[in-house]
Parts: sequence; structure tokens; C-alpha cells
Amino acid sequence: MNFTWFATSFDTDDWFYRLMTIGQMSGVMVLAAGIAPAFEHNSYTVLIGGYVVMRIFMVAQWLRASRCGGAAGRAALVYAVGIFATQVLWVLWLLLPESPFRTPLFLSLIVVELLVPVLAERVGSTPWHPHHITERYGLFTLIVLGESLLASTNALIEANEEAEAVGNLIPLAAMTLLITAGLWWVCFWPVHHRTIMSMLSSTLFGYGHYFVFAAAGALSVGIEIDIDSAIEGGISEGTAGFAVAIPVSAFLLFVWMTAFRGSADAIVSTAMVTAAALILLAPLVSAPIFTTVVILAALVAVLVIRRPIPAARAESGAPAHGDGPSPELAGRE
Repeated sequence: MNFTWFATSFDTDDWFYRLMTIGQMSGVMVLAAGIAPAFEHNSYTVLIGGYVVMRIFMVAQWLRASRCGGAAGRAALVYAVGIFATQVLWVLWLLLPESPFRTPLFLSLIVVELLVPVLAERVGSTPWHPHHITERYGLFTLIVLGESLLASTNALIEANEEAEAVGNLIPLAAMTLLITAGLWWVCFWPVHHRTIMSMLSSTLFGYGHYFVFAAAGALSVGIEIDIDSAIEGGISEGTAGFAVAIPVSAFLLFVWMTAFRGSADAIVSTAMVTAAALILLAPLVSAPIFTTVVILAALVAVLVIRRPIPAARAESGAPAHGDGPSPELAGRE
């Protein structure tokens, strides 16, 4: 998230910017390699080491941006100092012996990381391009949603070796496609960039999308659970249904909270919340996955009927804070 917001303000696309970006990629690779040891062996050295590498390269970019001066320069300097100080705290956390305080401190450092942008934007102000920001968040949402399609596709491939499972998996794969398509349709119904026209709204949009991403990621896990239930049994239909219903319901609620505020009328908002509630209850009836598909289809029908106001009519008047590209982006455009 921090890189996305930095890039929309200070993406000069020169050799230094690209090298720093490659450096961050290397940190992400190390971080990814550290996920399994963290969960399986409670060893966070590799994970945090990769994260610190990634963030130190980000510090270098913020320090460079601070040379622009003005409100943006002040904010960039706070970003750099705040991120660097937090990385020092992460390294110190690694050195702590095992104790009951280690987990609360871990969670506290996450909160500190999240507070750095809030503090920086209060001290200064960085420009952002609403269209670019929302496009990048939207693309990442699509990537995570695609994991559920990947899960069902892999299951069908594996089912070639278990002929008796094909009859159960083909309908499940079809419904997975429909659920994912329904969530895609809902997520991209409103015009997202109209929801980040102030510091408060952009903060809610940025941080609120963590829960959108988390719900989309959990959906792929839920699909895997349903596939295992169809192939091996041992998990009741209702339990497997909740593994899909909870992420879908959460996805709808958080998309509504983060993206629908500027576009949805009372009918659409009511339909979104009602659909989320009904989907959460779907596992209590028979065929919960099919019921979820039907509810999502009904919600999409409401959205088609209540299409959003065209942007040309809705966006009148003077631009609000953050509306429009940064000087660097404007120059390239």
C-alpha cells in the first residue's frame, strides 16, 4: 500500500526509482520465503528480515522525495524517519527472548506501521491521483479473487485421476466461477475514485481494503475446503458452506464500506447489506453454495437496474484535496 501511494505522487521512472523498486522486490521474495517458517516453527527471522529489506529501500525513496520541499517534502521526511524507526524496532523485537509480551509487541508494531502514514499526512501532504490509486487497488483485488478460480481449476485437473469425484466437482467449479464473477461485478459497480477525495476518505479506502483483500483470499481457502469435502468427505456441507459464506459476506460488507459510499443510493446499500446477511445464513439451509450464487445473482440484478450516475454528471465543481495528478504525473500525461 505504501509503495502504491508513493508511486502515484513521486514516480519519476528514472534509473534510481527502478533500482529501488527492484530492491523492494527482493525484500518481498525473502518475506514470502519466511511465511512458512513463521507459521510452522514460530520463526520470524526470515520474514521480518525480508520485510526490513523491502522497507529500507522504501525509506531511500521517501528521503529522495523529501527534497521537493513544501508540504509534500515534509510529509515525505516523516514517512522516511517513521518507517526507518519502525524497522529498527522490528529488529529489536527479533532479539527479544520468548515471553508472554512478544505477541502483544508484535501487534503493537503493526499498529505503529499503520500510524506512520497518518502522522506524515498530518505534518505535510502528498498529492495523489485518485484514478491511479483505485486502479491499482482494483487490480490487486482481481488478482486475489483469481485465486479462487485457480483453486477450482486445480481441483478439476486433479479430478481426472479420481473419476468418481468429477460429478461433484464440475458443479462446484461452475458455482465458483459464478461466485467470483458476482463479486467482481459488485466490486467494480461503483466509480471508486470518487471515494478518495479527502485525507479521511483515502485513509478509510486504503486501510479498509485490507479486509477486502483478506476476504478475497479467504474465499480461495473456502473453495479448497469445499473441494476436499466433495472428494474426501469428513466435513459437513454446512461447515464447508461457512468456509465460503463468511468470506463472501465480509467481501460485500467491506466493499460497500470502502467503495460504495459515494455512489450507492439507499436501495443499493440495503441490497448489499441484505445480501451479505443472507449469504452468511446460507449454510443453515441445504445447498449453501448454490444459495450463495442465487443471492449474488439477485444482488447483481439490483445493481444493473440501479446503475451509478455517470461520472461526467457526478463530478461537477472544484476538485477536492488530492483530486488530480501529481506534478510528475501531470508532466508525463
